Amino acid sequence: MGFSTDIITEELKIFDRVFRESVKSNVPLLDRIMKYVVKTKGKQLRPMFVLLSAKMAGQISTATYRAASLVELLHTATLVHDDVVDESQERRGFFSVYALWKTKVSVLVGDYLLAKGMLLALDHDDYPVLQILSRAIKQMSEGELQQMERSRSLDMDEASYFSIIQGKTASLLASACSAGAWTATQDALVTEKMRQFGEWVGIAFQIKDDLFDYGTDDVGKPTGNDIKEKKLTLPLIYTLQKVDRSTKRELIYIIKNQNRIKAKVDRIITLVKESGGIAYTEQKMFEYRDKALALLAEFPESPSRSALNELVRYTTDRKK
Repeated sequence: MGFSTDIITEELKIFDRVFRESVKSNVPLLDRIMKYVVKTKGKQLRPMFVLLSAKMAGQISTATYRAASLVELLHTATLVHDDVVDESQERRGFFSVYALWKTKVSVLVGDYLLAKGMLLALDHDDYPVLQILSRAIKQMSEGELQQMERSRSLDMDEASYFSIIQGKTASLLASACSAGAWTATQDALVTEKMRQFGEWVGIAFQIKDDLFDYGTDDVGKPTGNDIKEKKLTLPLIYTLQKVDRSTKRELIYIIKNQNRIKAKVDRIITLVKESGGIAYTEQKMFEYRDKALALLAEFPESPSRSALNELVRYTTDRKK
């Protein structure tokens, strides 16, 4: 995946066991779906951030493995629900739960994962960790709804964009880092520092995702999916502010009425590149990455800190 997990190989195996155990169900249909979810889960970036944050700040404990599992449970729940909202047939190259089991089952599976996550924390009195993660779920829901609302009216400025991605993406990564730090230290200051670190990494991560839509040289062909869904992300927001009035009118007309026509989507992508939208967005992404790395540098040097540094760079250098 472009990032070495050697330093936490054993810890990831333990996490995997805890996670598998935490999703088991006595209901045959649910257990079948859970096995499918476990089999198709992604890169486990968020659990890695939990484990490495704990290891850097102190020591990994059983509470850390529960926190990593809770983060993965909540993340998976939001993905299952997202696929219903977006009517997505695919997730990470596999059929989505929605594609295989449809809406009702998918909504209930997402609810089940949320409930299992909460119980995992409550059954072990992990109240601070549950509080950290519950706050993230609230922010994620708010961010997604805010984006839907803004997309409908095509009313988005840079401040709104950052507010949305802080909620919908960065909040979960922030909670992963702060939960990991808390399980190792129970120190409020260290936990807050790691929360801020995770938030900045999360913002850089989402900006990278938004850049994929415009296809930079190292990423390959542009997908244009955000344009098709009328999602205004930073490259387009910047472009709309920079172009003259008639070009702005043309762009908005395409986004509203011609967002499924490939030639028109390509026209937007070309205008975004020509106006400097990609370069500006990349500059912002690196600003957030560098703020996160500077915060990381305040911790004593260690293999865990180096691994986190590498993981941060992976989030902005990845090819998919």
